[in-house]
Amino acid sequence: MDDFTIARIVHVVAVLMWIGGVAFVTTVIMPALRRDREAADRLAAFHRIENGFAWQAKIWVLLAGASGFWMVWRTDMWSRFADPHFWWMWAMLLVWLVFTIMLFILEPLFLHKRMAASPHPQLDFQRMERAHRILLLASIIAAIGAVGGSHGLW
Repeated sequence: MDDFTIARIVHVVAVLMWIGGVAFVTTVIMPALRRDREAADRLAAFHRIENGFAWQAKIWVLLAGASGFWMVWRTDMWSRFADPHFWWMWAMLLVWLVFTIMLFILEPLFLHKRMAASPHPQLDFQRMERAHRILLLASIIAAIGAVGGSHGLW
């Protein structure tokens, strides 16, 4: 087995676990909190649950980024970023970038503090739920684009 195959395996598993976790949080955890918790308690409950996944998400995002970069570098695919037929390369990169910025910069430096002292936790929970839905949709589009594109569909 060559290094590219190993990188592809790592990449697919990392994306599966990362985006699968986002899907679970967005489509199961958040609706359950909305259904079972009072509006003012949802945000705090979400943060207690999210703590168990946050460190995992960081690992999966790092592995997805490292393996993706390795595959592009190893096979010199940089020119794909200039070709519109490979729009999905940009989609993958942008989704990865948004999550990386959220997980490693915005959440630890700003969002956790702001959410902990939120004067309107019900409104912040709604915003967070909307953001998760948008990010999940963008992730699904990137995944569809990447799988289809890597098999010559586009």
